[in-house]
Amino acid sequence: MTYKQLKQQKELILLDCISGSTAYNLNVAGSDVDKKGIFIMPQQQLYGFERQDQIANKSNDEVYFEIGRFLELLTKNNPNILELLTTPKEHVLFRHPLMDLIKPEDFLSKLCLDTFAGYAQTQIKKARGLNKKINKPLDAERKSVLDFCFVIYNNGSVPLKEWLKDHSFNQDECGLVNLEHFRNVYLLYHQRQLTDGWFKGLISGPDADDVQLSSVPKGLENIAVMNFNKDSYSIYCREHKEYLEWEEKRNEHRYQSTLSHGKSYDAKNMMHTFRLLSMAEEVALYQQVIVKREDRDFLLKIRNGMFEFDDLMQMVEEKMEQIKVAYEKSTLPDRPDIHITESLLVQIREKFYVRKY
Repeated sequence: MTYKQLKQQKELILLDCISGSTAYNLNVAGSDVDKKGIFIMPQQQLYGFERQDQIANKSNDEVYFEIGRFLELLTKNNPNILELLTTPKEHVLFRHPLMDLIKPEDFLSKLCLDTFAGYAQTQIKKARGLNKKINKPLDAERKSVLDFCFVIYNNGSVPLKEWLKDHSFNQDECGLVNLEHFRNVYLLYHQRQLTDGWFKGLISGPDADDVQLSSVPKGLENIAVMNFNKDSYSIYCREHKEYLEWEEKRNEHRYQSTLSHGKSYDAKNMMHTFRLLSMAEEVALYQQVIVKREDRDFLLKIRNGMFEFDDLMQMVEEKMEQIKVAYEKSTLPDRPDIHITESLLVQIREKFYVRKY
């Protein structure tokens, strides 16, 4: 079933809601309007091979979860799912009577500490990632293997490129052999030591991802010992790739907004970090998911970059300690009852398919 087909069979929709910033009471000028909902597969499709967990439009700003998947995620205390179930009434476009069988209080548990706080940590990671990308930008041209090679020299080490320059050597005039019992350490030789033949060079070319070895005549004495810091090179290559992908795919409007407040972190990510942490604490204290944020002014101050990154991190640490204490004292169950949820799913399907609702 496609998104278009679902919209043409509206009788299959159990819940249709405005979600995201509008539901959170955090929308500002230019905010997108997102929708989330729940649907139920046609009975014939349920019994066949074509099972579907969710359906979305092309832009992915309208997402509908199949009732089975919805309840499964509910037992895992997925924040997005709990928020959908407790969407403020003014943002509920349609609600099937069968949804009255699903009560939020039957699913809230101490898992919310991990799920809501876990989502918050993901937002922090994104904010930190942007902080690093802005303050430590990478060149479009990737560094080579040679930039991560070092030569033992004068009771210490020097970068290979510097050593080659000091000796007026080119990398393609040199050869390497492994130094036994030492990881990524090599004996280095130069072409001038040979009476005939040629060394292969230290690398095969500018795009090489490793050093290369040469055949060395027996008894030839090396002129240097070189180390290739392969671990650092691998990390650099991964970060360089991620950086270029981020540059290509980043939301330019959001990026310029980040630059404009001059704090070098994604303020929207940090806003959602505090929203999620507050919601986690409210679950423990009040045993309810409060979607509409009464702390809008504070959260929008974060979004507008009115705090320093380090200050926000300190506030996060303090908030986490409060939340942990709240969950230790909470009477919430450790996790939802899966068997009861399964029975509920069967009940909903039976009632829907025979139209006894």
